[in-house]
Amino acid sequence: MSAPTELAHGYRPLRTLPLRVELARQLRRRRTLVMAGVLAVLPFVLVTAFAVGGEPSSRNGRVTLLDTATASGANFTATCLFVSAGFLLVIPVALFCGDTVASEAGWSSLRYLLAAPVPRARLLVSKLTVALGLSLAAIVLLPLVALAVGTAAYGWGPLEIPTGGTLPAGTAVQRLLIATGYIFVSQLVTAGLAFWLSTRTDAPLGAVGGAVGLTIVGNVLDAVTALGSWRDFLPAHWQFAWADALQTRPEWGGMTQGMVVSVTYAMVLVALAFRGFRGKDVVS
Repeated sequence: MSAPTELAHGYRPLRTLPLRVELARQLRRRRTLVMAGVLAVLPFVLVTAFAVGGEPSSRNGRVTLLDTATASGANFTATCLFVSAGFLLVIPVALFCGDTVASEAGWSSLRYLLAAPVPRARLLVSKLTVALGLSLAAIVLLPLVALAVGTAAYGWGPLEIPTGGTLPAGTAVQRLLIATGYIFVSQLVTAGLAFWLSTRTDAPLGAVGGAVGLTIVGNVLDAVTALGSWRDFLPAHWQFAWADALQTRPEWGGMTQGMVVSVTYAMVLVALAFRGFRGKDVVS
C-alpha cells in the first residue's frame, strides 16, 4: 500500500487559479472588448437601418416579428433577439468557451499553469465557469442595449404580438428576460462543443471555428424536413422556441424539450472534455 502523498505547507488545490484572477485575465483580452462592442452596436445599426429604409412592412399578408420592430422598445428588443439568436449569439459563446484552454496551449503557458501546480480539474472548472459567465453577459448585453435604444427611438409601450394581441410593457420585459435565459441555455450545446474542442487542440481558431461550423451543420440538418421526428433530437430544432413565451398565453412545451436536449448534449460534451484532458500529455 503506497504512502499518502504529502502536500506542501499552505498549498490548497481548491484555491489555485481563483475565479477573480481568471475573470480579470479574460476581461482584459482584446477579443472580449471587441465582442462586447459588436453586440452593443447592433441595436444602433438596426435603428439606423429602419430610419434609412423606412419601417418594415408585412409580405404576402403575413405579419412577422420583424414587421412589428418599430412598434415599441419591447418589440425592437424581441426583433434584435430574433435576428441574432440563430448565428450572432453563437459566436461569443464559441469564442469564450473555445478559446479559453486552447489559447493557453497556443501561448505555451498551459504547462506552466499546471506546474504551478493547478490541478487539471480545477483549471477546467475555473476556465469553464468564467467562459460561461462571459457568454451569459454577452447574451444579456444585447437585449439590455436593445431595450434602451428601442425605448428611446420608439417609445415605452406594450409588445405587439404578430399573431394578434398585446402584452403590457412590464409583462413583456419579464417574458423577454425568460426568452434571454432560454437562449443562453440553448447555447450550452455550442459552449460544451467549443470547450471540448478547446481541450483537444492547441489552435484556438480551430476550436472556435469547429464549434461554429458544427452549429451551422445542425441548422442545415434541421432544415431537412425529410428527417421527420429525428429533428427533435437536434438542438437547432428548438432554438427559436423562446418565441412561445412572447404570447398572451405562453407555451412552455417546446422550451422544456429544447432545454432538456441542450443540457443533455452539453453535459456529455463537458464530461468528454474533463475525461480527455485528465490524461492528456500537455507539452505546450
